[in-house]
Parts: sequence; structure tokens; C-alpha cells
Amino acid sequence: MNGKLGRRFSMLILVGIVALLWTTFSAPVFASEGAEEAVPHGSYALAFLGIAVLLICAKLASLVERFGQPAVLGELVMGVVLGNLVLLGIPWFELFKHDPSLKFLAELGVVILLFQIGLESNVTKMRQVGIRAFMVAVVGVVAPFALGTYIVGPLLLPGLSSTTYLFLGAALTATSVGVTARVFKDLGRLQMREAQIVLGAAVIDDVIGLIILAVISAIATLGAVSIGAISIITGKAILFLIGSITAGHFLAPFLGKTLSKINTGVGMKFTLAISFGLVFAYLAQVIGLAPIVGAFAAGLVLDAVHFKFFRNPEVVEDVKEAVRGAGSEIKSRVQEALDRYAHRHVDDLIEPLAFFLVPLFFVITGMSVDLRTLFDLPTLLVALGITAVAFAGKIAAGLAAGGTRHSKLLVGIGMIPRGEVGLIFATIGSSLGVVPPNVFSVIVIMVIMTTLGTPPILAMLLKRSKT
Repeated sequence: MNGKLGRRFSMLILVGIVALLWTTFSAPVFASEGAEEAVPHGSYALAFLGIAVLLICAKLASLVERFGQPAVLGELVMGVVLGNLVLLGIPWFELFKHDPSLKFLAELGVVILLFQIGLESNVTKMRQVGIRAFMVAVVGVVAPFALGTYIVGPLLLPGLSSTTYLFLGAALTATSVGVTARVFKDLGRLQMREAQIVLGAAVIDDVIGLIILAVISAIATLGAVSIGAISIITGKAILFLIGSITAGHFLAPFLGKTLSKINTGVGMKFTLAISFGLVFAYLAQVIGLAPIVGAFAAGLVLDAVHFKFFRNPEVVEDVKEAVRGAGSEIKSRVQEALDRYAHRHVDDLIEPLAFFLVPLFFVITGMSVDLRTLFDLPTLLVALGITAVAFAGKIAAGLAAGGTRHSKLLVGIGMIPRGEVGLIFATIGSSLGVVPPNVFSVIVIMVIMTTLGTPPILAMLLKRSKT
């Protein structure tokens, strides 16, 4: 009965969303060309509606978990569907797609996600797989870059400039750790060795990708590149990452004790924790790294930080009073349970915010996919060849992970998603005038296929894994 009520309630919500959207976007204030002028300046009511609708759609999409798939897959697919309803004459979600407020929340969502991933990662475990992660990152950059730039690019897209092939190869090197990390997290496998290798390799991959992008951009604009400039970028990135992890190792115990004494309330501790992650994201951006790398590093720094607090002290006292006359064994077990209840990790504070923001990121990422790029058959065939290289290059990187054949494949598949990182490479190349529209479309299709194709494959491999 509960299942039937749940399905009926979900259908009722879905019907309500459709009715609300139909009423809203049929209104003259939104239907007319002067809609923007009709909406009062500073009004965010439409953004509020967008947040509500996209969150509910994300939750409905997470029903794919019933079929053994991670929630992120449902959120991405839901985003693709919503973003392309305009092709069926339903333009309801076009305003949401281009709303700057929603885009900001989406970017904040991926920063929070990587902060969470850092919190749930273990510096000691990552150090143990550091060499493997480095090797995976190097192979995962070199293999697809060489294949795309010097072999498949000229073969499938003849007659283009060498700089265009360089940008194509660079787009193939990218790894979007957000998608893979979310799959590991959804399935509760973040602590496994392969997950730690993928996370470490993705961070190193980002640094190497930054250097490649800087070099190719300089070649496109100046025709040459300075070794000194490359050295400065590389040095900043390495110092930032090493400094963050080192600081976390020595400062985490001190931070834990200090923060727990500042204020007994949860609000103060939440504020300090989230501010810490956002400051690191900003610092990463300042030195030229992606903000998500800074957020991940901040999570590693706070990995060992725990806050002791009781969410409801009255409940604790009532429990103690209830067992006052009980035997020593029962008292001991109750006290252990209360200690566990009191001991809360930073991630417990961040999780509610992640429930709000992270699904928005994946739905809005899916909405940015334009399925019209799939309608041109020649472009689609070339894109399939480039996508095959994108898969093969990262799977080859998994060979450097060591371990069993299954373990190598798991790491390789985990490195495949290009996501927003690949799109950034393509967008920069397009803005510099060296990535023509047909190549841009090829890269977009490759990004779509690697981003949407990885979650189900990775989920299947994780279920087969016994570790």
C-alpha cells in the first residue's frame, strides 16, 4: 500500500509541476517579448520556481536507484530531457537554462560536492596510492592527447590547422571528477583503493590539463610559449596541493579542538567549515586552478576534524535517566551509543546543503546538452570515432593502476567522464578562433557520451567488485 501511495504522490507532484509550468509560462508577463521589462527589477521569483521544479525533477529522476543505477545518472538524463523539450515545442525550461542565479547555484553545488568528497577521502590512503594515481594521470593525459592530436584528429578531420588538432587532443585529456566521485559516493565505495586512485589522479590530471591548456592557448595567440610561464603555473599548482595536504596533516587536530570550543552550537561550526571550503576554492581560482580542486583540498584538510555536539541534549539526559537503574553492561552499551551520537564529522554538517545544491548541478549540466548536435550524420560519425578514442585513452590509463584486471578497468572507466571540463577546453578554443563549429560539435557529442555513458558502466563494475 505504501508503494502505491508513494507512486500516486509522485504522479500528483509531476502533474502539479506541469500545471504550474503551463500556467506560469502561458501568462502574458512571460509569453511576451517584453517579459523581462514586465518583471520587477531584482525579482528572483522565477529563479525560486526554477529551483523548486529542478529539485523535484532531480528527486523523481533518482528513482533510477531502484534499478541499480546511481542517482547522478537519472539527474543527468533528466537534465538532458528538460533542456531539449524545446525541440518538441515546449520552451518552459529555456528560461531556467539561462538563468544566472541557477548557474551560480550549480557551480556552488559542484564545489560543495568536491568539498564533501575531500571530507570523505583519507589522506593516508591517498598517499598510499599516490604513485599509482600519478601514473594513471600521466597515461590518462598523454594517451588521449597523442591519439587525438596526431592520429585520429588528422585522420577523421583532415585539412585543419595543427593548433586545432592540439585543442582537440587537449579536450580529450580532461577528466570531470564530479561525475565519477558522485557514483562512488552514491554506491558507498569512496574508501576503496580504486576510488582513491581515481580521485588522486583526477586532481593531478587537472594540474597537467591546466599546463597543456596554457601552452596551447599561448601557441594559438602568440605562436610561441614561454618556458618560464609554464614553470610558474606548474609551481603554483604543485605548491598549492602539497601545501594543503601538509597543512591538513598538522593542523587538523588543532582545528578540531579549537573549533569545538568556539561555540557549542552547530551553526558556528557549519559556518566555519563551509567558509573554509569556499576560501580554498577561491585560492585555487586565484592561482589558475579550478575551484573544485581547492574545495577538494579543503576537504582533505578537514578530514580528521570532528566536532562534538549534542543535537538534542534533553534526549541524552532522558536516556541516561531511563537506564539509571540498569545493569553495568546495559549502561556501558548505552554510553557507547551516546558517544557515537555526540561524535559528528564535518560532513554531517555539510550534507543537508549538498542535498540542496548538488542535484541542481547535475540537472543543469544535463540541460546544457543540445541534442541537435546529434542530427548531423557526418558530424555524429566523426564524434563516435573521437569518443572511442576518449574511452580507449582513459581505459589505457587504468593499466597503470596495478592490481587485478577488474581493478584496472574500474580505474580506467572512472577516469572517462569529460563533463564540464571538456566543454571548457572546447569553449576556450572556440573563443580563440581555432576550434571551428564542426569540431566544437564533435567535442560536445564526445562530452555527452562520456559523461552519460560512464555512470551505468561504473555502477555495474562496482557491483561486481568484492572490495
